Amino acid sequence: MTDRTRVLALVQAGGAGGRMDVLTRERAKPSLPFAGVFQLVDFPLSNLAHSGIDDVWLSVQFQGSSIEGQVANGRPWDLDRNRGGLRILMPQQGTGSLDEDGFARGNADLLFRVRDQVADHRPDVLLVLSADHVYRLDLADVVAHHLAQGAECTVVTSTVDIESASDHAVVEVEDGRVTGFAYKPEQPTSGVVATEIFAYDPAVLAEVLDDLHRELGPDAEAGDTGLGDFGEHLLPRLVERGRTVALAHEGYWRDLGQPHLYLRAHRDLLVDGHDVLDVDDWPILTQQPQRSPARFLEGAVVAGSRVSPGCVVAGTVRDSVLGPGVVVEAGAEVVESVVFADTVVRRGARVWRSIVDARCEIGGDAHVGAADADLDDSDQIAIVGVDSVVAAGTRLGAGARLEPESRA
Repeated sequence: MTDRTRVLALVQAGGAGGRMDVLTRERAKPSLPFAGVFQLVDFPLSNLAHSGIDDVWLSVQFQGSSIEGQVANGRPWDLDRNRGGLRILMPQQGTGSLDEDGFARGNADLLFRVRDQVADHRPDVLLVLSADHVYRLDLADVVAHHLAQGAECTVVTSTVDIESASDHAVVEVEDGRVTGFAYKPEQPTSGVVATEIFAYDPAVLAEVLDDLHRELGPDAEAGDTGLGDFGEHLLPRLVERGRTVALAHEGYWRDLGQPHLYLRAHRDLLVDGHDVLDVDDWPILTQQPQRSPARFLEGAVVAGSRVSPGCVVAGTVRDSVLGPGVVVEAGAEVVESVVFADTVVRRGARVWRSIVDARCEIGGDAHVGAADADLDDSDQIAIVGVDSVVAAGTRLGAGARLEPESRA
């Protein structure tokens, strides 16, 4: 990549994160906390900042206010500037035809809706990133590879267990060129998947989007372009054209779009940062209020865990993550769980293999989750929604769901 290459990055913050259940009732999925002190959106924005890419659009389709405060006009990533910097894209009304207004019906649909704005910006390369993955990647290398290959599209790939590949877009690659593409196949043929990090030739992208809209739009319902997600029509059409290439990402990459995956990624990074967290020259940048250091009181037991500032621990915390300001009273136990900011786990309570949202209270001797819950099954992970109370002595077993602002 040269200094004269104009790169525009579009971070797609997504719509309603339905698969995250009660955790995303009142927040956009990319604003979910991660590792205690970060939010998911911090990862793509930090990668862009460290890669020297400072022209960034953040598209928010659902609960935009939950992200606006977090990104703070781009200050944590030095993106609060007069030229370039961070721009937040909200759904628009009255700006075009019925199928260009309002909420997008998928990430390819979104690209169609903003294609004229992208064209007006005149980038040489359009980077498109998802905002619900955890990874570290120099995106300047992606741009350089894309330009060197003369590609219409570059797909960054990762390798996952073939059993979980059906949750992703599976990519077939020969000599660096993408020759096959299967979107969330029931029987994947390999574990090579798209990471939802793409580099596009903007002119080709606009041409293909328009072609697809002409073909699909007439059969779509009002307000829908018919394009859906990138894997349904856009990437298969680009692959057919023969100038889509792959770039393998060899480092850690995880999709956090389901509760068990979210919990698993936390467990991955508890002790070993996997070259994503704790990297001195590539820190994850974020917007967080200042809090006093965590305190471990006499009798506290903390092992294999990450404990955020402001926490007070007098009980037992094992293989877990505590967000800022969490209190674990004496005799309480948090095991293999993630607890969000300012939640209190009262004396004698047990939280096992669960996710507890912010500002909750787990009453004395209450039990949430189960020690034998299957960590590979989202339906086994207990989740307590934000601002909820689990009354003293209550039992919420494996897979229990408590809606935000509820009392059990």
